[in-house]
Order: sequence, then C-alpha cells, then structure tokens
Amino acid sequence: MRTLFRRPVTTAPQTLDVYDIAYLAGGPRRVVEVALVALSERGAVTLRATRVRAGDEQAGGHRVERALLALCPRGRSTAAVFAALKGAPEVEEIGSRLVAYGLLARSGRRPTATGRRSLEEARHEGVLPHHVFEGPAAVPDRRVRRAVVEASTVPSGLGKRLVRMGRALDDGGPDSDHDTGGSAASGGHHSCGGGGGGSD
Repeated sequence: MRTLFRRPVTTAPQTLDVYDIAYLAGGPRRVVEVALVALSERGAVTLRATRVRAGDEQAGGHRVERALLALCPRGRSTAAVFAALKGAPEVEEIGSRLVAYGLLARSGRRPTATGRRSLEEARHEGVLPHHVFEGPAAVPDRRVRRAVVEASTVPSGLGKRLVRMGRALDDGGPDSDHDTGGSAASGGHHSCGGGGGGSD
C-alpha cells in the first residue's frame, strides 16, 4: 500500500502585498503589468511606444520592481522586458509562496477557494488600483495602457526571440538608443534576459 506524502500548507499571512494580489488575479503576466504601470506612474521608467527605459534604478521598492529596472537601464523593447520578467526568479517566488500559503493551486495557474476569497476581500477593500484586478485595460493613462497592452500580448515565441536579440545587442552591438557610455562587456550591466532584483 502506497503512502502519499503531501507538503503541509503554510498558514497564509494576515496581509498580501499588491504583487501577491496581482499574481492571484492574473498570474505572472499581471505581476509584470502592475510593475510597469507602478514604475511609470512614479516616473521611475519612461514608456515610449514599444520601448521602456529606467530613469532611476534605485526607485524600485519591491523585488519585482528592482528586477524590472535592472533589465532596461539603457532602454529595451517593452515586449522583451515583459517576456524576461515573467519568468524571473522574483516573479516565480511569488507563485511558489502563494502555493505554500494554500492560495494558489499546485499547478500554479489558478487560485484556490481560499485564494479567491483573499482576492475578493482585496477587491472590496478598494485600496488597490482597478488594473491590479482587471488588467491594463483599466489603466487610466492611455499612453501607458497602450504600451502595456501591446507588450503583454506579444506571442511567447516572439518574446523569447526579443530577449535573445537584447542579449546580442548587449554582447557587442550598439543599442537602439545610441548610448555611447560603453558596452555591456565592461561589466555590471544586466541583459534583458536576466533577473536583476536583490533580495529583501
């Protein structure tokens, strides 16, 4: 007779932060969308059409935000940054933690009943912006909304190719912002494919 061992569920914390709620509402995609909007509203990144550039790499208050800022110090395709950050350790850690709390199914794709209750409670509190729950279509700023929507709807295969292109540019080619302050070979630069945030 086989004995099944299940990892015990950790007691959920009393409060969840905005990125926990974003993950419950829309998974890794929503986490990146919320980070882009938050940093844009704070003036920490500049969104121009299909590109994003960090204005202040020290402005990220959350690990996810710091990872995003580290991806685009000289400007990168918004779609490439989006594709890279979705699979970054800083985002994956949120999902793993929510599974451990019993708020997310072990598949990591859907909230459990407890997770759905937490999501609804957060919605009813009315503290977090609507786009955390509803996605970028609820972002008031039209320019930011369009940039985030377009980046988040790039097919996954294309996103991966954009990440590889970003790495190639870092390795030896001039980036499209025509910066002349040195190449990535000089060290200390995060390519568009890496997760750059420090730990809390």
